[in-house]
Amino acid sequence: MIPAERRLPEAPGLVEQGGYFVVHAPRQTGKTTALRALAERLTDSGQYAALHFSCEVGEAAGDDFGEAQRAIFSQLRQGAELFLPAELRPPPLSDAPDSTLLGTVLTAWARACPRPLVLFFDEIDALRGQSLISVLRQLRAGFPNRPAAFPASVVLCGLRDVRDYKAASGGDPERLGTASPFNIKLKSLRIGDFTAEEVRELYLQHTAETRQPFTEQALARAFELTQGQPWLVNALAREIIEEMRVPAAEPITFDHVETAKERLIVARATHLDSLVARLHEPRIRRVLEPLLAGALGADGDTYLDDLQYARDLGLCAPNNPVRVANPIYHEVIARVLAGAAESQVLAEPKSFVLPDGRLDFDRLLREFAEFWREHGEVLTAGASYHEVAPQLVLMAFLQRVINGGGFVAREYGAGRGRIDLLVRWPYLEKGQRQWQRHALELKVWRGGEKDPLSKGLTQLDAYLERLGLSEGVLVVFDRRKEAEDTESRTRFEQAQTPSGRKVTVLRA
Repeated sequence: MIPAERRLPEAPGLVEQGGYFVVHAPRQTGKTTALRALAERLTDSGQYAALHFSCEVGEAAGDDFGEAQRAIFSQLRQGAELFLPAELRPPPLSDAPDSTLLGTVLTAWARACPRPLVLFFDEIDALRGQSLISVLRQLRAGFPNRPAAFPASVVLCGLRDVRDYKAASGGDPERLGTASPFNIKLKSLRIGDFTAEEVRELYLQHTAETRQPFTEQALARAFELTQGQPWLVNALAREIIEEMRVPAAEPITFDHVETAKERLIVARATHLDSLVARLHEPRIRRVLEPLLAGALGADGDTYLDDLQYARDLGLCAPNNPVRVANPIYHEVIARVLAGAAESQVLAEPKSFVLPDGRLDFDRLLREFAEFWREHGEVLTAGASYHEVAPQLVLMAFLQRVINGGGFVAREYGAGRGRIDLLVRWPYLEKGQRQWQRHALELKVWRGGEKDPLSKGLTQLDAYLERLGLSEGVLVVFDRRKEAEDTESRTRFEQAQTPSGRKVTVLRA
């Protein structure tokens, strides 16, 4: 465990000021753990009656705000019975109109309680429509009466900052009557990811208990892959220790972390699936599609709002430049979006393995070209991420052939103007494992642009230089209206980079 209070260092001071504030963070980052610990600490101090409870039970009520409030009070009551002494618990639910039910309960509780109340409304953004509006308005109405006749401090906790609650209320800011549905908030706090030092601290707790060390390379790779996302940090270690069962007598190495990463991606555990479910939301697609295409995001407030939404969900890094939050998400997003096309690839992976165990990469390229001639237009026409549909089809073909025996690493991002792929395939030579490596660069030729061949060769040259490779593949997808039909334009050419490296060009 990383001490929960360390993750919200400002919160105690805001409570002391009688602040109403917001705590938000993506799923599986430790919000609930931190908030429960803080509530327990505040109550144990003898100064406050602090309680954490979930509003998620009110989601099913929809616009029935009376039912939503009764569900919330039920959770509040259960939590008080578990975590507060009898003299600090709320009085029974009183008769009151549905429109003021929560406010009436909180007023009665604040008057009866011998200590100031501090309430943590977790999963507040699970509420929808009129139920969310009703709760927020009652909190706002009672705010001036604190602490004698209303909770001294209220903390709203959820995935998103309070500005996005307008969307949850039905998407129309006017429905809330003000620019902000919670304009009494003092501050918004975001629970951040673990730092590299905290990842080290967490993993070395395992070493202290079991004497099983992590190599320095393993610790560095774990942080690099996760960027400190708490669920991923723990999931990697759990995969190594509990699923891969690396013996306690062996140190945990870079290769163990790398294998665990691949296993997590392939298994797509619940947390990763919850992210995947967001990929086809229009707001998320407007952010991720240009990222995948290597283009810059659109201008304007709408794009900035969508970007902040993607950041609040944890899909994108919280700071600039715009990028996917971590390499594991980066890989999951590309694989999932290529998944529909992959199901159409009938190529048998074993047929591409040569007798000596090496990958027949030339044959792979030829068979992809044939697959593209036959199915490319149909597969790209039905893709939701239309701007990167051709690249996703190629990645789908590679996933089908490579994954299970080797690895495909992807590099993409805003402003790159391309996607770079590195295929790594293991084979044995004289009893030693060796790696076969092939680099590909994917570019798109769009209407009104000149042939990207020259620029692509220059970019590929730099990529090959970085990888220490003497040759590579440049794939140019022609998406101009005036382009020839797929059958005619799909062909191979030979070229050289500016430094003289050999390049196979596939025009498709």
